[in-house]
Amino acid sequence: MLDKFVVSMASLRVTSGTVEIIAAIIMLRLNQIDKALIVNSSLALVGPLILIATTTIGLVGLSDRLSLGKLAWVVAGVTCLFIGILKK
Repeated sequence: MLDKFVVSMASLRVTSGTVEIIAAIIMLRLNQIDKALIVNSSLALVGPLILIATTTIGLVGLSDRLSLGKLAWVVAGVTCLFIGILKK
């Protein structure tokens, strides 16, 4: 039987991929650089939200198996990822 946390994480990733493909099709159909840029910019919101959601689900799934110290290291690592991604 599949783990419900893994299924949830995979479902979010499939949804994210579907949104990306639909956005690419919309860009092709619009065939205008300014409108394609708007569609692309809207995707900039979806990616980080999916990353945060899947990471949260994973951490909730692991919370009963991780010690407090290990959980703090995971949170520190995710924080470093966000700082690296968001810093210009």
